[in-house]
Parts: sequence; structure tokens; C-alpha cells
Amino acid sequence: MAPPSARIISAIAAAGCLGVLIVAWFLTPSSEGLGTHQQLGLSECGWITAVNLPCPSCGMTTAFSHAANGDLLSSFVTQPMGMLLAVGAAVTVVVGTYTAVTGSMLAPFLGGMFNTRVMWVLVMLLMLAWMWKIMDHRGIL
Repeated sequence: MAPPSARIISAIAAAGCLGVLIVAWFLTPSSEGLGTHQQLGLSECGWITAVNLPCPSCGMTTAFSHAANGDLLSSFVTQPMGMLLAVGAAVTVVVGTYTAVTGSMLAPFLGGMFNTRVMWVLVMLLMLAWMWKIMDHRGIL
């Protein structure tokens, strides 16, 4: 049985991820593959403006919006890491809610799997997704 602190943390994580996915669901994904964040009142990406180069997170909001609307293929094509993070957020909603409600040890068990090796894999995936986004922006793909 998960301790009360793990249940609370799981509930907070699930609620946070659900909030992000709900906002993404309400957004209309940009057909250009980036810029969806501007619907939230945020400015255009400074990297695009300054050097015509996407930043490492360019396209993430668009990818989340596609994923939240059930279009995982468009999400992946837009920003592969964004699609993986959106799916991870959805899994967090399910697992976090389950742990918070039932006291299952599933969330603490999965959370314990994040170690240095996993973090390096995530960093490498982010770098590969960034290269993908640069090639897409340059019309190479």
C-alpha cells in the first residue's frame, strides 16, 4: 500500500498532467508545425525570429495538441519528443489517479525507474527530435 505522501504526489502529478492535456485539447494545432503556443498569448519563438532555427522545444505545444485530439501520427511528425511527452502525460494521468484512489504502489514503482541512464536516454531523444524539427523546418524531410 502506497503511503499517504505517495498518494498525494500521484494525485498532484495526475491533476497537473490532466490540466496540460485539457489545455492542449482546446488549442487548434498549427498547420505549420509550430506556433500553437501563441494561442496562449505567448510570443513567437525567439530562435525562429532571430536565426530562423527552431529551438529544442519548437513544435511541442502543437504535438501536444495533436496528441490530445487523438492524432498521434501528426503529433509524432510535428515533434517526436512532444508526442512521447504527451503520451507520458496521459499515462501519468491514468497511473497517478489509480495510485491516488487505490493506494497501489504502481506510481512509486514506476517513478523509481527514473535513474541517470533513463534521463540520458531522454536527453538523447530530445536531441534527435530537435534535429528532426530542424530538418523539417529546413524542408529536408
